[in-house]
Amino acid sequence: MTADLDVINPRRILIVAPNAGVNPRTGWPVGFWWSELTHPYWEFMERGYEVELASPSGGALVADPWSDPRDSTGYSEEDLISLGFINSPRHLALVENTRPLAEVDVADHDAVLFVGGQSPMITFIDDQRVHDLAVAFHQAGKVTAVVCHATCILLRATLPGGELLVTGKTWTGFANSEEDYADAYGGQTIQPFRIEDEARKLPGTNFVVNSRFRPYAVRDGLLITGQQQYSGAAAARLMIEALGR
Repeated sequence: MTADLDVINPRRILIVAPNAGVNPRTGWPVGFWWSELTHPYWEFMERGYEVELASPSGGALVADPWSDPRDSTGYSEEDLISLGFINSPRHLALVENTRPLAEVDVADHDAVLFVGGQSPMITFIDDQRVHDLAVAFHQAGKVTAVVCHATCILLRATLPGGELLVTGKTWTGFANSEEDYADAYGGQTIQPFRIEDEARKLPGTNFVVNSRFRPYAVRDGLLITGQQQYSGAAAARLMIEALGR
């Protein structure tokens, strides 16, 4: 454990993951991405933080197969942190019984992290519950982090005055270069839209990306964003920095 361990007054982190969905373009079942949940979870637990998992509808989560280190494609076979999480009954139970957002109280948590996968492009993009929760944390002066395809919520999440949460902010999300790679790997166009394309249409906000599939996270005040699945730990470290320990 690191020196900032606080067992008396631990920081409390809410991780919000998407429920399962079906991609209307491909017909594939889609879910959350393991490393975007497990790598931040590891960072938080190493510092003695308390972590709770939630999802819009609650209940059991379903992961994107490519994110599972055991998947026959071998796409994520080097992800030993996720492999350990999956093979721990106590930890696996966390994703089998998530709290529904309707039961979440912002006051109970110091920060929130929205994790991606392919599902958010289908399930988060029009879910007002998710947008409202992100805004509620931000408006409460709490750290709000969003990673990978979950950053699609920032295309639509608006403050009470009508401005987008990302107005005047620098942020990142899944890049076009990464969508190109995913489409080539899957043999077809996968996503119904591209976050980078839509973000660059927005006035008054600064969307930035790094090289393809390199860990990259950006902090602008209380808002922290991570580019893709390799950026979960980087986003979590920025959250820890923003929380002051």
